[in-house]
Amino acid sequence: MELYSYFRSSAAYRLRIALNIKGIEHTLKPVNLLKGEHKNEAYRALQPQGLVPALQLDDGTTLGQTTAIVEYLEAEYPHTPLLPRDSVAAAVVRSWVNTIACDIHPLNNLRVLKYLVHELGVDEAQKSAWYHHWISEGFAALESQVRAAPYCFGAEVTLADIYLIPQIYNALRFNTDMTAFPKLMAIDEACNKLAAFAEARPENQPDAN
Repeated sequence: MELYSYFRSSAAYRLRIALNIKGIEHTLKPVNLLKGEHKNEAYRALQPQGLVPALQLDDGTTLGQTTAIVEYLEAEYPHTPLLPRDSVAAAVVRSWVNTIACDIHPLNNLRVLKYLVHELGVDEAQKSAWYHHWISEGFAALESQVRAAPYCFGAEVTLADIYLIPQIYNALRFNTDMTAFPKLMAIDEACNKLAAFAEARPENQPDAN
């Protein structure tokens, strides 16, 4: 397998964690978003949207969109499951995942922030206010749902943790005040003690320098 990844992409970060947890061998293929490598013809032939991550399977098939990829990994590599077996519990985890993947992350990713600045003329203070508003609104909902420890839904890591930790990383990178979210920060601390999470962190990627 080959994982096309950018070290600061939270979507790629999620997938790096999932692959690490499941112990799936893969090769990282860096795609530099700042240099526009995601827009070149060769990469768009693999991922027509020009987004990261993309996962190229051994047979040459390329999968895009993180949630679709992790669902594939769950089906094909059921060891170390990332979803509960109980269907209601699994739906709750998926709901948490979608809060991040659909309602928080898309409003704050690189291409949206660049559009705000370059196309709509938003200044840095306004951009930061936009970012912090959507992060805080989404995290407030997640914080209210935490009922267990040390991870989002108890003693086992699930997709909820895999989606949460990269979003917290980005929130801290953009100087978000996290004092209102002590439960989320406790989960972040617990997860980052695990090798699968630590090894996936942006600063530990080969393209981080």
